[in-house]
Amino acid sequence: MKRNRTLFFPISVLGLLGQVGRAQTGELAPVVSKPVSRTVELPGEFLPFLTVSLHARVPGYVERVLVDRGSMVKQGDLLAELSAPEMSAQIAEAESKMQAFEADRLQAAAQLAAAQSTYEGLKQAAETPGAIAGNELIQAEKQVDAAKALLNSRLQAGKAAESAVRSLRDLLAYLKISAPFEGVVTDRMVHPGALVGPGNDIALLVIQQVSHLRLVVPVPEEDVSGITNGASVPFQVPAWPERTYTGIIARISRALDQKTRTMAVELDVMNRDGALAPGMYPTVKWPVRRSRPALFVPKTSVVTTTERTFVIRDQNGQAGWVDVKKGVTDGDLVEVIGNLKAGDRVVRRATDEIREGTPIQVAVKSK
Repeated sequence: MKRNRTLFFPISVLGLLGQVGRAQTGELAPVVSKPVSRTVELPGEFLPFLTVSLHARVPGYVERVLVDRGSMVKQGDLLAELSAPEMSAQIAEAESKMQAFEADRLQAAAQLAAAQSTYEGLKQAAETPGAIAGNELIQAEKQVDAAKALLNSRLQAGKAAESAVRSLRDLLAYLKISAPFEGVVTDRMVHPGALVGPGNDIALLVIQQVSHLRLVVPVPEEDVSGITNGASVPFQVPAWPERTYTGIIARISRALDQKTRTMAVELDVMNRDGALAPGMYPTVKWPVRRSRPALFVPKTSVVTTTERTFVIRDQNGQAGWVDVKKGVTDGDLVEVIGNLKAGDRVVRRATDEIREGTPIQVAVKSK
């Protein structure tokens, strides 16, 4: 004879079994659409706004150097002087030739005046029939033409000689080396007595303009949308960590480097106190903006497993897994890229225990 056996379960177990297939999901959160605006830290490099290596235009010896490394100079300041005694002899020779050509010009002018006088006299005499032979007037006219040609050649020769003198005098001015712009002498390579000239590759001095700097920033391809001419961009330098500087976007290369996939952008930085220097590597807080708004959900709404990353969307009262990719963060929100739209509702605190297709039960907050 068999006995009937009755099984007894704790009340908590019975309650759990009664909830099988019904998910306790808690609060739902809306998918929010908002513009993406953030900053990324990019390395940059300072370059002088202007830089020049000064070379000798004419051969000569360095007579004196009036500046040294670190000297602040203004435009037109005398920096160095050269000596070239042979240039004075060349100028004297050229002036002598110019004077000789001037004498030849005067002589040609006198010959022309004489030929014209003779021609005029014969022309008047020819008015009387039989006074002179016909070919005499023709010869006198030809002599006038020849005298004019000679005078013209003397004029051209005189102008060439004058130009040669002027050129040598201009070269004489190059014996004085002046600053082409306001800046600082960053290097000095010569001393008095050195022989310099056009054939010498060694520069005399290097001048850089440091009161106005170029900040070159290689912007990654994905961040070039934030480039706007005239925009103000903050940056910091390791030498002055407590300071925040700003630069103005002034020049955009409009082309990507094939190796680094970055676009070079130049910012104008005014360096009135001289705290910044060419060669420094600042950290630039680059603005990143997108033309279209992005979708955001709470960070706790995104579930990441070894196989997928997803959010759980409310689909007519049932849980639907939607694969997403995470983007930028904004406080407690994170950007999601996937098959979502603004206004969709997702589980605020999602886990992979909430299976797809499970009925969604929203917890009611107690008052």
